[in-house]
Amino acid sequence: MELRFTEEERAFRQEVRDFIDRNLPAATRERMESGRTPTKEMVVQWQRTLNARGWAVPHWPVEWGGTGWSPIRRFILQEEIQQTPAPQPLAFNTSMCGPVIIAFGTEAQKKRFLPRMANLDDWWCQGFSEPGAGSDLASLKCAAKRVGDHYVVNGQKTWTTLAQHADWIFLLVRTDPQAAKPQEGISFLLVDMKTPGITVRPIITIDGAHEVNEVFFDDVKVPVENLVGTENRGWDCAKFLLSNERTGQARVGASKERIRRLKLIASQAPGGGRPIIEDPRFRERLTEVEVQLKALEITTLRVLATEQKNLGQRKPNPASSILKIRGTELQQAISELFVLAAGPYGLAGAHPDADRRNEPEFVPDWAALAQPTYFNWRKQSIYGGSNEIQKNIMAKAFLGL
Repeated sequence: MELRFTEEERAFRQEVRDFIDRNLPAATRERMESGRTPTKEMVVQWQRTLNARGWAVPHWPVEWGGTGWSPIRRFILQEEIQQTPAPQPLAFNTSMCGPVIIAFGTEAQKKRFLPRMANLDDWWCQGFSEPGAGSDLASLKCAAKRVGDHYVVNGQKTWTTLAQHADWIFLLVRTDPQAAKPQEGISFLLVDMKTPGITVRPIITIDGAHEVNEVFFDDVKVPVENLVGTENRGWDCAKFLLSNERTGQARVGASKERIRRLKLIASQAPGGGRPIIEDPRFRERLTEVEVQLKALEITTLRVLATEQKNLGQRKPNPASSILKIRGTELQQAISELFVLAAGPYGLAGAHPDADRRNEPEFVPDWAALAQPTYFNWRKQSIYGGSNEIQKNIMAKAFLGL
């Protein structure tokens, strides 16, 4: 495998950098460089800027806004967005529900939803997990009963990320409670969040953030035309979607940006003592992460090459589990290195969007954010299918176990 980028690819990387420098608002760049998450308005504005350039959904088929680029070009664009850092296109729209509609949806659904997804005219969220159905997603109980030309949905979803912003939710529901296997009798619905009977309640996590929610459905009427694929075969859609979600969790560019910032931070000493970068053990751990990240980068390129062939063919890629495992493990390892670099100053930490007026003035922003980020990122090896589940998938797919 050729490990060097071509002249054309390097020129494209510079084109992407120049575009970001010209178009990314200063307030958005400053907020993300500080380690804080972008606001909804910032995400929407930036995705629309990318979409106007034709870069919001480069992995989609050309007829629906894609570019027809090679996996290398798509990787370069994603890496530069993450390394800036700038907001990524909303994954619920572009990498999760959008590809499902491309692969399983009707022409009417594609025309109705895909252009608005690409331009972030509609903000989508994911209704999969339930209080008793997380990693064991097939045990979900949220039910949809067909009544005439509608489904009537009753049940609950939890850990619904950014549902407080969402216009629509893609939902896994049980339409046949008598199915022989739990994976059967599940359907995939598209639901307008303004429909009567939907209640969104915030879940405030240990770091003080409002990122996830509970969503309740009480006699919610959903038109039958919003069913994606075949009734009772929604598990096929779910597997395809989760494969795409796991590929995106590698986040190679984001980890590169974090390591670059970590090196600058570790070369300083908040309390005037010895910089932690001079500690041999710290340097050893940092080097180990960098080597593993390079291996992940190469593996990501290989997986993207195969997924380009599979887009629209309804086939989940088990190799995405490798990216999910290693990507999340490395992100957690980097967050731990930030905590080590912060030392006792990290004890003053609060969530990036929390009220920090009571913190000592001498605590650097990055140090205050180290521990909240560390705790928040413990979830990364759980969502999208826990890393233990990913190992089971790989054992079946690659080893035939």
